[in-house]
Amino acid sequence: MRVLVTGASGFVGSLLVPRLRAEGHRVRVLGRDERRLRAALARELSSPAARDERDARGKRSGRDERGGRDERRRAHRLELARGDVLTGAGLERALAGVEVAYYLVHSMERIERSAAPHARFPERERIAAETFAAAAAAAGVRRIVYLGGLVPSGEHARSSPHLASRELVERLLLAAVPDSLALRASIVIGARSRSFRLLVHLLERMPVLTLPAWRSLRTQPIDERDVIAMLAACAGARLPRRSLDVGGPDVMSYAQMLRGIADVMLVNRPAVRLGVNLTGFTARVAAAVAGEDPELVVALMEGLTADLLPARHHAAELLGVRLHSFRAAVEHALAEWELAEPLAAR
Repeated sequence: MRVLVTGASGFVGSLLVPRLRAEGHRVRVLGRDERRLRAALARELSSPAARDERDARGKRSGRDERGGRDERRRAHRLELARGDVLTGAGLERALAGVEVAYYLVHSMERIERSAAPHARFPERERIAAETFAAAAAAAGVRRIVYLGGLVPSGEHARSSPHLASRELVERLLLAAVPDSLALRASIVIGARSRSFRLLVHLLERMPVLTLPAWRSLRTQPIDERDVIAMLAACAGARLPRRSLDVGGPDVMSYAQMLRGIADVMLVNRPAVRLGVNLTGFTARVAAAVAGEDPELVVALMEGLTADLLPARHHAAELLGVRLHSFRAAVEHALAEWELAEPLAAR
């Protein structure tokens, strides 16, 4: 199957590409900067995990060694397409002949401002989604697969521009191509996940944690490996157009999540519990401590007004994915992190 992956140089996209190739798909990746794409994909495609995945799938296929190598070489061909989801430049060529298109471009991966240099991220996300949806429909794409975020119901959803924007992008994409699927996740545990990195940096750099009132809200963090497996399964899943809430097996508060990460990191951080959120102030302080984009951290914390739990719990079964525990996810993420850079707390 020929698939297109947007956002291939980002956290999720760069992990998904080698998984799709290992499963035999012909993969085309889209980006504005070819050098950035090549650098990100070279790192992932040469990783031990990617090699192990390819070898394991080759052995399970039952083909002889030479035949397996030949097929893997054919399947591993990677096409690079230059384009811009905001302006639409290059999309027609990138989508030509594509059956499934993965839309992994959103504010968490820092959408470029080329088409709307002064617009805030919800407006940039809307423009990009509308542009891509129209191009995919015109190209005859069979399915768009989108990774969005869990959205609470009612007033809580409207209180967060970030979550409302993700919900709007989902609606635009699913309406454009009839067989499309959307996965909704809260926090993804992975070495390059910006939300996970924010938590780790806070634990590294703050001797005492100041936890606002949202510390008691609950969510279901999910291992990056499980998200990638679900996304890959979406390419051939016999499912009608729908959204699937996804989460790991462990329901936990944000305070419990921080304690769990600290435990794996072997650090002890006492906490001061506040009775209010003070979102604007605490988000900017957290961004400064963690070296993150304040706009992103404010957007994330604005969404912490209610529990973010999957409304339906059978996505993993539908997509044939066995979930990792929270602790296993954190241990894997920190091990991958330390392959690239040291953890200051250790």
